[in-house]
Amino acid sequence: MTNSSSAYTPPRPTIAVPFAPDYRASGVLLHMTSLPSAYGVGDFGPAALDWVDRLVGAGQSWWQVLPLGPTGLDHSPYLSQSSFACNPLLISPDLLIEDHLLRPGDCAGHSFPADHVAYEAVIEFKEELISHAWNSLRTGIRPDLRVAFDQFCHDQAHWLDDYALFKALQAKHPGLSCFDWPVDHARRDPVALAAARRDLRDMVDRFRAEQFLLFRQREGLEKYAHRQGLRLIGDLPFFAALDSCEVWANPELFLLDDQRRPRFVAGVPPDYFSPVGQLWGNPLYNWNAHRRTGFRWWIDRVRSLSRHADLVRLDHFRGLLASWHVPAGAPTAESGQWLPGPGAELLRVLEAALGELPFIAEDLGLITPDVDRLRDEFHLPGMRVLQFAFDGRSENPHLPENYVHDTVVYTGTHDNDTTRGWYERLPGEQRSVLRTYLKGSADDSDGVSWELIRLAWSSMAALAVVPLQDLLNLGSAARMNVPGLAEGNWRWRVTDDMLSTDALQRLGELTKASSRYHRQGRPVSDDRTMSFAHHGIGHAAGQEVQQP
Repeated sequence: MTNSSSAYTPPRPTIAVPFAPDYRASGVLLHMTSLPSAYGVGDFGPAALDWVDRLVGAGQSWWQVLPLGPTGLDHSPYLSQSSFACNPLLISPDLLIEDHLLRPGDCAGHSFPADHVAYEAVIEFKEELISHAWNSLRTGIRPDLRVAFDQFCHDQAHWLDDYALFKALQAKHPGLSCFDWPVDHARRDPVALAAARRDLRDMVDRFRAEQFLLFRQREGLEKYAHRQGLRLIGDLPFFAALDSCEVWANPELFLLDDQRRPRFVAGVPPDYFSPVGQLWGNPLYNWNAHRRTGFRWWIDRVRSLSRHADLVRLDHFRGLLASWHVPAGAPTAESGQWLPGPGAELLRVLEAALGELPFIAEDLGLITPDVDRLRDEFHLPGMRVLQFAFDGRSENPHLPENYVHDTVVYTGTHDNDTTRGWYERLPGEQRSVLRTYLKGSADDSDGVSWELIRLAWSSMAALAVVPLQDLLNLGSAARMNVPGLAEGNWRWRVTDDMLSTDALQRLGELTKASSRYHRQGRPVSDDRTMSFAHHGIGHAAGQEVQQP
């Protein structure tokens, strides 16, 4: 992956933050893979458009998703193989049929569970469909799309060339991480890579086409959402995955040994989620190397995501000031140490390069005063989670009375249990604190989710967000992720039957009562010259931009 940015199109202008004093809005957190679909996993197709309509009909302003990059063996969206590419599982067979790149019969003969993602079966199915679609594209069924594909490859070459070769080499060396490939491929020997590009040309082009089709569908969904007046919250993982194109193509930006294996891995010390800490396994950054490039890689990845999202949740915000460095090979995260990050230096560089920073700061966990100061220095909204609020301390920052306006409040996040499941496991003392706080209005698990939603919506936080699982009052079986658990995460899906309930109508009524209701059908593009203080977005959806 080159460090040159000459091929980039400029990002869409972002919204102005902080939130205006009178701004009140709300939204729902639902990952793209969790949408209904007949094809085993949520995608960019008709169900996503229907979901947009449902949100707009309920007066919501925002749809928040988890990272949409291609995932690895554990399927975690926070361990993406690229900061630029899109997850091929999200491709819509229906839209490929609409584009005449597939026939309906190509999708027949498959059956998938409706309530969870069976990843192995879905991966095999989607790979086969994408190969069919690529064969249709390259044989000229849609000459207009072939022209658009060639333009896409030209415009996105700065990341696409390395990524497509990385994926082709993965296929050539199945089951091996990139640092276990033959040394000439692992170390990116120029002669060997040139030979690989020549020998694997068809496969490289197939991965380029995959991304072209994904971006085409993704941008279509984004334009539709903006025409409906719905804004999108994306998610930027702080760290890169070890087995990723990022590390393979830019090893000098990470703390690696002579074998290009990590000297330290990322995690967090013991906390709410785990008594032995969380061992994430990501390589840590070589910040001095980033400084020497003017933080080019960071500018590029934020610019890329800001073209697809109106706000960006910056995961692990505290990592800007210090990251928990665990020696490689340690069995738990307990033996790590905090080592400094770039702090305000990086944010100033991003601000100078990109303009207004579009971030929501994920400031959860072990937060020290310097993290709060950094967030406030750049006027970034922070996050508050109601499940963390009821420990009996009046100064608890997650209690609604302690919020400032520049806050995004959640009932829970993708890392929490569902609110119903959380309540059912809540120790008696904390349950008593919660009941006292709610004045007895939630005496059982049937009512607690909605009581926390009401708390969030009635709070002074500028933006209130609820995971769909809490909106539907689902138990722990619907949990998206258990931190520290290596398997079984990221599989939950909502079914059509679940969405047929009156939960969204009820949410719309609450949204109106709490003065967060979005005016249905107002296109985002109408607000392109206005600040976030007056209607939200600062750019037109899908507007054409010129090359610099």
